[in-house]
Amino acid sequence: MSDFPYLLVLMLLPLVTGLGLLAVPEHRHDVIRRAALVVSLVVLVLTVLMTVAFEPSGPRFQFVQSYPWIPDFGVRFSLGVDGIALVMILLIGVLVPVVVGASWNEGADAGRGTGKSGSMRTFFSWLLVLEALLIGVFAATDIFLFYVFFEAMLVPMYFLIGSFGGPRRQYAAVKFFLYSLVGGLIMLASVIGLYVVSANEIGQGTFAFDALRQISIDPDLQKLLFLGFFIAFAIKAPLVPFHTWLPDAGAEAPIGGAVLLVGVLDKVGTFGFLRYCLPLFPDASRAFAPAILVLAVLGILYGALLAMGQTDMKRLVAYTSIAHFGFIALGVFAFTTQAGTGAVLYMVNHGISTGALFLIVGVLISRGKSRTIGDYGGVGSVAPLLAGAFLLAGLSSLALPGTNSFVSEFLVLLGSFGPYPVFSILATVGIILAALYILLMYQRTMHGPIKPAVRGFKDLSKREMAYLSPLLAVIIVLGVYPKPLLDIITPAVNATMSDVGADQSSAQAGNEGGD
Repeated sequence: MSDFPYLLVLMLLPLVTGLGLLAVPEHRHDVIRRAALVVSLVVLVLTVLMTVAFEPSGPRFQFVQSYPWIPDFGVRFSLGVDGIALVMILLIGVLVPVVVGASWNEGADAGRGTGKSGSMRTFFSWLLVLEALLIGVFAATDIFLFYVFFEAMLVPMYFLIGSFGGPRRQYAAVKFFLYSLVGGLIMLASVIGLYVVSANEIGQGTFAFDALRQISIDPDLQKLLFLGFFIAFAIKAPLVPFHTWLPDAGAEAPIGGAVLLVGVLDKVGTFGFLRYCLPLFPDASRAFAPAILVLAVLGILYGALLAMGQTDMKRLVAYTSIAHFGFIALGVFAFTTQAGTGAVLYMVNHGISTGALFLIVGVLISRGKSRTIGDYGGVGSVAPLLAGAFLLAGLSSLALPGTNSFVSEFLVLLGSFGPYPVFSILATVGIILAALYILLMYQRTMHGPIKPAVRGFKDLSKREMAYLSPLLAVIIVLGVYPKPLLDIITPAVNATMSDVGADQSSAQAGNEGGD
């Protein structure tokens, strides 16, 4: 089945369905949400089948498809996945059905005094279009095509936040869009620069990733081109100091939108570091690595400290993600296979654990009608299943051994300690801070005297248990047995580190650390 056009089908199925939902009458809520659920589950099944058919020891890029698009400029509609892209598409396949289940009634109350402008039809339409574009951005092997998906995915997320978000949704949506758009335009300059360089080097301009990574680019020019990509990806990730849009967008987005925003869309930034910055600009990557590692560690500590001071649950979870992205960046720019593999696994695990946290916070908000931590207390006494789910998701976020995040965090620290021991030690402090902000939020909401607003709380419903259970199960399974994902990820990371000359840079960094 390796000849089956998995990637094209995975993109077209949600895209066509999402656009088709716009033709469904607005009052047909059951048809709309069931269609979205069925299509998202079909995408999940196809993604699992593609993962099973993937050969870790086979070619670097598999399920390759390429069609002429703009021949005069060497642009092709080229798709393919390595192990890194594959696990990210698998993450999308898992999260979207969960988001559909969690957003079952999203938009049903449009026009009933809520102030929200979107209907259920438009919500699920934008959600499925976003799924298609996210799959495209990870599957693209033509850099111009990647850029198109990179910018296009902003549109559905903008409308999900702006039409279905919280009280400050318009401000958050515009801020998110402008930050990302500016970063994308800066990257476009580097994309054009790569095309010009390829024309000079091989006599014909190209945007093909495989062709571009074999071109020898002057180190000084590499630095300029690298910065164009890096700034765009640093904003998207986001790294400190490019992070200020995330707390607003994460707090104001609807719960389903927040799960995909922080769980998947932001990973395009860290994925871009691995896929494009390191292989295309190896000299520049090594030159800028120390500065980027400083930003990564600052993000770990700064994000954790800010999370501890939050009173808004959604903003707290958003700030925790800034700290987690610091760990991922540390793993990427440590230039070791262990750290790089840990970073990719961290991208998947963060999507699972933070997605679960956002969903549980959403359940609390739907019952208590407040995002403020102080308005809750004693929830565990009246809703023990909800408290148990919150505890497991929280323990995963702080990387407790036995949960999924521990393996990835351990690999990042282990792989980065050799070349950069000081950064690894400082990052370890972030683990302690993570325990504080997660456990304090849990204690204040789940324990203590039962607040008046909590007395009437219901425990998790069957629907809530249905969409939370898969994520909680994955947290445990990947915590105990991460080998299947590691077997897929490691060869792709090895190939990336070979492109960047990781062995030489790691040895050099280790010698400098020893000096």
